[in-house]
Amino acid sequence: MLVFCFMGGVGQLTVYDADGRRKYLNKTESRRFLKAVENLPAIDAAFCLTLYYSGCRISEALNLTSQAIDWETHVIRFGTLKKRGRKETRRVPIPEPLTKQLRAVAAAQCSGKKLWNFSRSTGWRLIKAVMREAKIEGIHATAKGLRHGFGVRGAMQQIPVSVLQVWMGHAYASNTAIYLDVRDTEQRDLIKRTWKV
Repeated sequence: MLVFCFMGGVGQLTVYDADGRRKYLNKTESRRFLKAVENLPAIDAAFCLTLYYSGCRISEALNLTSQAIDWETHVIRFGTLKKRGRKETRRVPIPEPLTKQLRAVAAAQCSGKKLWNFSRSTGWRLIKAVMREAKIEGIHATAKGLRHGFGVRGAMQQIPVSVLQVWMGHAYASNTAIYLDVRDTEQRDLIKRTWKV
């Protein structure tokens, strides 16, 4: 059962800013983002889709090598960056078509090299350009908006918080629980269930 956890107090994490604006892409924006990605060169599209489908951070994507992908089970192994010095790896399942795209990117690179050889700021600019193309504006039109969107989609599909926590690389379940605080379109979809007689 999906439980709403409204966390908006001082110092508490939330998927809304102080003015109540969303920090995540909703369903409609996600569709437009994916449509805009179709127009990109294959290597750039694979980068954008990796962020979208895995919920990873830009830096985590940029650290990926072909050895970090389990080609048979369609899983990316991310080295988690924010565990206060502890080295941990998390496994995140990805769609099979993305695995194929990543295999093509890896084939173009030397073995053991990173999949993408551009900087974090270039990755950030690429995401912003796709957001502009998709006509997505606001504080959520960022790589972080993609990450938050991944979390909200997981919560809406009733993925257990413990599983979502592992996929996102959160040290604490309370960080993951913010994705249960959904409103707007997502909340409307939920309340529609109560309207059925």
